Amino acid sequence: MKLQTKLIAISCSLIFLVVVLLAVLFQVMFVDTIKDQIGKRALSVANTVSSNPFVIEAFEKEDPSQWIQPYAEEIRKKTGAQYVVVGNKDGIRYSHPIPKRIGKKMVGGDNEIALSGEPSITEAIGSLGPAVRGKSPIINDNKEIIGLVSVGFLTTSINEIIWPYKLKILLIGIFTLLIGIIGSTLIAKGVKRATHGLEPKEIGLLYKEKSAILEAIREGVIAINRDGDITMVNHTALEMLEMDTANLIGTNILKTIPNSRLIDVISTGKSEFDEQMKLGKSNVVANRVPIMDYNGNVLGAVATFRNKNELYRLNEELAQVKGYSEGLRAQTHEFSNKLYLISGLIQLGSYQEALDVITKESNVQRNFTQFIMKQISDPYIGGLLIGKFNRSKELKVTFLIDPASTFKDIPETADRQLLITIIGNLVDNAMEAAVKKNGYESEVKICLSDTGKQLLIEVEDNGEGIPFSIANKLYQKGYSTKGKDRGYGLYLIKQSVEQLNGELFYERTKSNTTLFTVIIPKE
Repeated sequence: MKLQTKLIAISCSLIFLVVVLLAVLFQVMFVDTIKDQIGKRALSVANTVSSNPFVIEAFEKEDPSQWIQPYAEEIRKKTGAQYVVVGNKDGIRYSHPIPKRIGKKMVGGDNEIALSGEPSITEAIGSLGPAVRGKSPIINDNKEIIGLVSVGFLTTSINEIIWPYKLKILLIGIFTLLIGIIGSTLIAKGVKRATHGLEPKEIGLLYKEKSAILEAIREGVIAINRDGDITMVNHTALEMLEMDTANLIGTNILKTIPNSRLIDVISTGKSEFDEQMKLGKSNVVANRVPIMDYNGNVLGAVATFRNKNELYRLNEELAQVKGYSEGLRAQTHEFSNKLYLISGLIQLGSYQEALDVITKESNVQRNFTQFIMKQISDPYIGGLLIGKFNRSKELKVTFLIDPASTFKDIPETADRQLLITIIGNLVDNAMEAAVKKNGYESEVKICLSDTGKQLLIEVEDNGEGIPFSIANKLYQKGYSTKGKDRGYGLYLIKQSVEQLNGELFYERTKSNTTLFTVIIPKE
């Protein structure tokens, strides 16, 4: 059942139940009140008749009914009662609306109280039917109880009095129920508009998705309401601010971030993108967007923050792609020089020398390419190695690949981009370290193996190696001895290896070279 239908059904049911209960309660109270008033009225008439000296004296007559009957009927007609019955202490009637019943015994069984000397109001079934009756004893001058007076109002007559009021109560109840139905419908539609037509399960799912997304994204996120109070903040933003959620939610944004422009975004309703600012101890790039309803009214604003160091990391990854293009450029440059050499030799008539150069270069390039095509099945990794090979020529670095290398059995679940990041950064670092120490005598070796249940990557260079003093900082993001804006290569390698559930080692070999080893399980 949809939320709108459920709200209407529940609201209408509650209203109907309340209206019915109130109507029944009011009706019971009203009927009891009317009966009480009529009972008191009947008792008042009975007291008046019983205390009348004319009635008391009539009891001394030979035929009391001859005197009492006309008087009782006169009282009955004036008061509107259904009957005014006067009887002796034995319950024998001296008056009755139906003359034939005079002289007969009174019925109902409720004379005892009156005959004991106490007036009473009772509800019993008499000869004319159910009635509310007031009974009063008749006491003579000697203080003796000589009879009683019973004045009755039939229940049917009382119902005739009550019925118009019952009808009004019924109409009021129906009217109230209709108003409740209309109100419930309007409330349900308002709730539907407020929830954008979403059902509770969908709202709950969206909330969970939002929470998961906020914690999954690498950017800091802070949202505020129209008053500038923080309503939402994710874990990344908390780390940047070095605070916890309890201290932030409900706090004004300017108290937390004095230089925030979110208040201006709420005022103008305009978005701001790629603005640099200081957030805590971090330099960040901020984007700010207003939150608006369907009518275009600004309800709040949200800001996202990206650490500049993360941008540097992206630049480092981009540099890998750039390196591939540089490798192709190096290849083009290198072969252009060879072509110029061959052209010069031909012009000088040194045909054999030109043929030797062509054969040598062709064999080296062809052999390396053929080896890659044969032993490295993945085109991305193969293309990377060819690019690094061409780059090594430009740097005058001897780039060797172990003849026993094979990298064909790579599981489909292994992310190729992560493998490229690992191999590319390891080779670049090795070439840079080798050139720095040995110049044209630089040498880099790589070995790739897919035998067994693991992938093995080994990169060795004859550079200076890694000082022991910085070994524990080697994989920290942004740490480097090479200058500013460096220190992301080994960090990226470490992160990529961990994502592949692998292990990363390095050592200084006996031949005074640095060897990095990566082991990645296939499963």
